[in-house]
Amino acid sequence: MRFGIFIYDGVEPIDLATFGVLSMARRVEPRIEIVTIAPRSGPVALANGLRVFAEYGIDTAPMCNVVIVTGGPGWVEQAASQATRAYFRQLSSETLVASVCTGAMILAASGRLSGKPATTKREVVPPERPPIDLLRESYPDIRVAEASLVDAGPVITGGGVSLCIDTTLHIIARVVGEDVASETARILEYSRARRANLGEFPPLAAPGI
Repeated sequence: MRFGIFIYDGVEPIDLATFGVLSMARRVEPRIEIVTIAPRSGPVALANGLRVFAEYGIDTAPMCNVVIVTGGPGWVEQAASQATRAYFRQLSSETLVASVCTGAMILAASGRLSGKPATTKREVVPPERPPIDLLRESYPDIRVAEASLVDAGPVITGGGVSLCIDTTLHIIARVVGEDVASETARILEYSRARRANLGEFPPLAAPGI
């Protein structure tokens, strides 16, 4: 079970919690494999100075069961990139595509969210505009919702920043099993927070999900 995490210059480091959650999940389910994908392989400069290394560029990325798009200020450049948009458009229909935070803006630009319900980051520091408002205004064919995450079947979009943890746990539950997700939340010491978020800011899911 291979998970690809799409990163790029300007990703917020907290969005790499997606990698952290999957790393802990491997203790429960060793068949989980994690790879990092970027517009180009090599060093990636995250927001505020942290540098990480992407194993693959979009031209050499392996087939993945799941691809998760991270968010951060760099989403603007990636949403405008023809190469990035093309990468997401060409992913197999059998690949579960997901986003955390403003990664949804990249998926929207690629057309992967057209006609589907979706969400993204809501809370910002003024005068920045909430990305969820930009998503609603820029893509009227997307049914934008305020939720911790929206599971639309072939695509999952998560809310802002720390909700990337909940979104990744939800993805694990869908593709590996709720028992693995629950045990991962336990060893993360996140079970109480997960229950609170489920109760106070519940996810939305398409019928049958």
